Order: sequence, then C-alpha cells, then structure tokens
Amino acid sequence: MMRLIASFGRFLLFVLDVFRKAESRSMIYRLVIKEISELGLKSILFVTFVSLFMGGVVTLQTVANMDGSWMPRYLIGFATRDAIILEFSPTIISLLLAGKLGSNIASSIGTMRVTEQIDALEVMGVNPISYLVRPKIIAMMFFNPILIGISMIFGLLGGLLAGVLSGDCTIAEFVSGLQYSFIPFKAVYALIKTILFAFVIASISSFYGFYTKGGALEVGRSSTYAVVYSSVIIIVLNYVITKLLLGS
Repeated sequence: MMRLIASFGRFLLFVLDVFRKAESRSMIYRLVIKEISELGLKSILFVTFVSLFMGGVVTLQTVANMDGSWMPRYLIGFATRDAIILEFSPTIISLLLAGKLGSNIASSIGTMRVTEQIDALEVMGVNPISYLVRPKIIAMMFFNPILIGISMIFGLLGGLLAGVLSGDCTIAEFVSGLQYSFIPFKAVYALIKTILFAFVIASISSFYGFYTKGGALEVGRSSTYAVVYSSVIIIVLNYVITKLLLGS
C-alpha cells in the first residue's frame, strides 16, 4: 500500500514537472506536430478498421436481442448509436489505443533512458520531462477526440451496413433510429471521457518509460506496466465520470 502511495506521489510530481519549465514555443510546436503524426495519423487506419466491424457486431447483437420482439426496427439504429457514442468509441477504442500507443510511448522513452540520451539532454540544460513528455500529452489530448470522432462515424457506418446487408432494417429505419431522441450532452460526455483518457495514456506511459532502469528487459517491463496501469485507470475513471455526469 505504501509503495502504491509513493508511486502515485511520484507520478503527481512528474506531471507537475511536465508543465513547470517551458521550452521555446516553436520547439514545442514542432514536437507536437511530429507526435500528432506518430501517435495520431498512424492510428487512423487501425481505428477505422476496428470501428467498422465492431459497429456491425453491435448492430447484429442488437438485432439478435430484438428477435421476435414487437419493438420497431428503427430502435436498431437507436441502440447502436447509444452503444457506440456512449461506450464503444470513447472507452473501448481508448483501451485499444492504450495498448498500441501506450507501449510505443513507454518503450521509446525507456530506450532513451537506458541508452543515456535523457542524461545527455539534462547535460545540455534541457528539461527532459518537458521536452519529451509535454508534446506527447498535448498531441494525444488534441488528436484523440478526432480519432474517436472517426471511430463513431465508421462504427455507425458499420452498423448501418450490417443491418441493411442482413435485411434486418432499411437505411431509412436505421437513420431514423440514429435521429430518434438524440441528446447532445451524450456527445459532450464522450468528448470529456476521450480527452481525459488521452491524458491518462500519455502521462502514465511516459512516466513508466522515463523511470526505466536497466536494459532492454526493463524497457519491455515498463511497456507492460504502462499498458496495464493505463487500462486500469481508464476503466476506473470511466465509472467515476459516468457516475458524475450521467448518474442520477
């Protein structure tokens, strides 16, 4: 227990140090653009592929649960929309990105630590935490909502294709379900979760990568810790945010 508290305190100090000493804005801007390309743009195809098929699965499961029911067919689109916007895209995709991007961040920074590149930055008078971590956090908090938006679009498209191709509903019925009783705050709720999850992934993964000790084996261990703890925090935070924003 004490070890957990000590690690949490160390993490808080790490996050404070990320934003404490500012490097030049032009340098941070260039680094953020680079991280957006590495962490964001290269994940678009992955997110699109997963969302397309998972949207189809959500629709087919909805249809299976409605089989033989008196409920109207447009509720297929309604149920698919809420499942994707409220939970699948912001939470499940974030968990997948924690595995894909979290391990990337932890291993890249961990490799710099064990090869003494971080020590070289300190010798040059550069704050390595701010220089290496801040651009990653900014890039993920900026681009993750875009990725989740793409996920929502292709998830709904996958659901539409699955419903129409299986003959369970028409395009008009599915679209009518998408529009039925839509509450804009649900999209805001998803956006809030997405931004917070992006911060969790980037900061925790950077933390474990930055404090890697030893050699290549420890880099792999840091990557594992980054993915595991990021995923656990996302799941717990998902419950807390849902309780605060949607709970009665």
